[in-house]
Amino acid sequence: MKQNENDSSGKVHSILNLIKRSQIVSALVIILLVLLVFLVGSKVSWLFNPVKDFLSIVGLPIVLAGVFYYLLNPLVDNLEKHFKINRTLTISFVFLILIGLIVWGIWNLIPVINQQIQSMVSSIPSYIDHMNKDINGALKQPLFSQFSDQVEQWTKMAGDELSVKSSSYIKTTVNSLGDVVGTVTTVVIALITMPFILFYLLRDGKKLPYYIAKFVPDRGKKSFLIVLTEINDQISNYVRGQLTVAFFVGVMFWLGYLTIGLKYALTIGIIAGLLNMIPYLGSFLAMIPAILVGAFISPWMLVKVLIVFVIEQTIEGRLISPLVLGSNLKIHPVTIIVVLLASGKMFGVMGVIFGIPGYAVLKVLITHLFDWYQTNSPLYETKAPINLKNEDQDS
Repeated sequence: MKQNENDSSGKVHSILNLIKRSQIVSALVIILLVLLVFLVGSKVSWLFNPVKDFLSIVGLPIVLAGVFYYLLNPLVDNLEKHFKINRTLTISFVFLILIGLIVWGIWNLIPVINQQIQSMVSSIPSYIDHMNKDINGALKQPLFSQFSDQVEQWTKMAGDELSVKSSSYIKTTVNSLGDVVGTVTTVVIALITMPFILFYLLRDGKKLPYYIAKFVPDRGKKSFLIVLTEINDQISNYVRGQLTVAFFVGVMFWLGYLTIGLKYALTIGIIAGLLNMIPYLGSFLAMIPAILVGAFISPWMLVKVLIVFVIEQTIEGRLISPLVLGSNLKIHPVTIIVVLLASGKMFGVMGVIFGIPGYAVLKVLITHLFDWYQTNSPLYETKAPINLKNEDQDS
């Protein structure tokens, strides 16, 4: 009897030792514990509401300050290095230039954009009438006359559906005035506080990683700083590259539309530049307003808009993007599209905007975590080099 008990206890002891030694089992246990933490967190999500409210207030100014930091920090570094000026004075000088550009833009561009938007809105009824005349003229042709009744029925159904949706949206808008006021308040607070955050980021941003590293154990400080440096490089390259490319894209579309005589060229060019910050999908989204305006004017104008789009895409893809962005992120185009679709589905517009830099940060973290696992796991220890060539090829 005692022999059987000793055998069973020995088996249990050997199983426990196997679990302890198995890196795969340890990894699965860690994953299970992480999932358990997420599960418990989802059940007590109300505890994180104060954190959520806090981030909703300070998140926007911090993000805006971070974008301007990555854009202006190289300029501040170069001015401080070449002219040997105190960094605080350099930042103040850059702020004055930035404020001057903003005032110039408000004074000169905003009235033109406002005028073009008002003209575009007031022209919508005439565009719709013009489109209806073209559709009716096409339906009178013998080829389409047999479908005229169906098209008329579909048009009536679409009009009724649009009326119902419009009423619903109006009611929703009226009921959401409180949310609109809250959003405007958040934006105003962000615009007021962002310059102060940006100033201190430009002045003391380089000290921030070393300050955070004080809370990390001594053995991990070096690796922690290396990871932070790589993350900073990934985000800075992405932000500066996307903003630079978006600027050139907006200018190219504006000049192209101005050359072919398209209405509202400046407004459509600015929209194209802003939408181009969405990788791959932004350029095609930016074409929608241009195609609509060109199609309403004339078929030949639509052809010229498409020609401008082809020329812009060629210059951007062959010259601007390779020079500005290069291969800094080292992310495959298919991966970018998948990340955009997934992040957009999960987090909406914010997911589309921050999906790629978020993926780049996770890639750095997972890469270093896997390197650490390879170093410490016996599964990757090899005493002799492994030949991966096919034996048939060797022979």
